[in-house]
Amino acid sequence: MDQSKINVRYAKAFFTLAKEKGLTLELRKDAGLISSVCESSSDFKLLLESPVIKTSQKSEAIRRIFEGKIHALSINFLLLIAENKRENYIPGIFRYLEDLYRREEGIKSAVLTSAQPLNELLVAQIKEILEKEFKSKVELSQKVDQKLIGGFVLRVEDKQYDASLSTQLKKIREQLLHTELK
Repeated sequence: MDQSKINVRYAKAFFTLAKEKGLTLELRKDAGLISSVCESSSDFKLLLESPVIKTSQKSEAIRRIFEGKIHALSINFLLLIAENKRENYIPGIFRYLEDLYRREEGIKSAVLTSAQPLNELLVAQIKEILEKEFKSKVELSQKVDQKLIGGFVLRVEDKQYDASLSTQLKKIREQLLHTELK
């Protein structure tokens, strides 16, 4: 079975259960913690991906790592994934789960990339403008890419607005190369 299909099926099942139990907010926090551990801990990733470690040992490690930190339903879900020998899919499942929560709440994800870090006030103003424009809540993250030279690139979900100096210079270069001298 395709990895993305596995991620989608497990994430949808967990999301549906969370909605039925009225625990979407709490389980979303759990999903964020689990995703954070998956991203930040190379040892945890190795544990999940290792074919040498027995499923029972992986389950015990998962229980010890997360017990007392996340809801029992989330722990049981992780253990179910491990019992089905799908533990190496945990990072993808919880990434997709975050997407489901955002869609349910109507939250748009945006990334603002600039050549230099922008001050907090300007970022807050941009976020406010985006929320008015899209008529929904926006989670805005910021990246720095010095290759842009100046300006910014704003990406909201699958749409991108490129107002960077490097792109403008590339466009000018292309125009100059395609211009015929008379």
